Amino acid sequence: MYKDKKILAIIPSRGGSKGVPRKNIIEIGGHPLIKYTIDCGKDSKYIDRVIISTEDLLIKRVAEENGGDVPFLRPIELAGDTSKTIDCIVHAVDTLKSMGEEYDYVMILQNTVPLRKSWHVDEAIEKIIDKDERSLVSISEVDEHPILMRTLNEDETVKNLLHMNSTMRRQDFPKFYKVNGAIYIQKIDDEFNLNTSLNDGKVGYIMERKYTTDIDNYIDIKIVEYYLEKEREEEAKLMR
Repeated sequence: MYKDKKILAIIPSRGGSKGVPRKNIIEIGGHPLIKYTIDCGKDSKYIDRVIISTEDLLIKRVAEENGGDVPFLRPIELAGDTSKTIDCIVHAVDTLKSMGEEYDYVMILQNTVPLRKSWHVDEAIEKIIDKDERSLVSISEVDEHPILMRTLNEDETVKNLLHMNSTMRRQDFPKFYKVNGAIYIQKIDDEFNLNTSLNDGKVGYIMERKYTTDIDNYIDIKIVEYYLEKEREEEAKLMR
């Protein structure tokens, strides 16, 4: 709870995964992937409850073995390849409400961003509630700048994506950000429904890119393992 606002965190974890099979429970750095996000949510100063939304019994078991809370199973029709994340979020919020639990805000923490820290979560919570806003999304500065991006016309001539002159030093480029998938927060009110767009959160919470690797393929796993090893090396130095 923060400033008398109750906060629910949901970790969406469906069984299907195309790029990396069983991605949510694949072992990375000695632990199932899901454990990093479970620990992140549980270490928050403000989150009142962290639950996992899954239709998969194996994910349920692995989550519970690693301290996760799976109070119910997600309906199978909300776990297909074409299902939207907001579908399972609304289902979880409504199911808990039917069980007598109501919250002011819901936070979505995706398993695929395991390097996110609990202090990121707490800063994001403070930001949205202090600003009294309805929605927040975590963002990171882009690496490939859109000022240099082009689309192709039918005659194969190029067309600038942005309507601005790109003849400038890179360090003078205006800053652009992308949604990184680490943190989403929505206020639970009359406007929160299946049409809510998580990616279109109004308030931006800026994160360094090193914390936001989103696992979509096996190369991403190697990147995460690299950063986890660096973190362990830093922790070992501090203990000497």
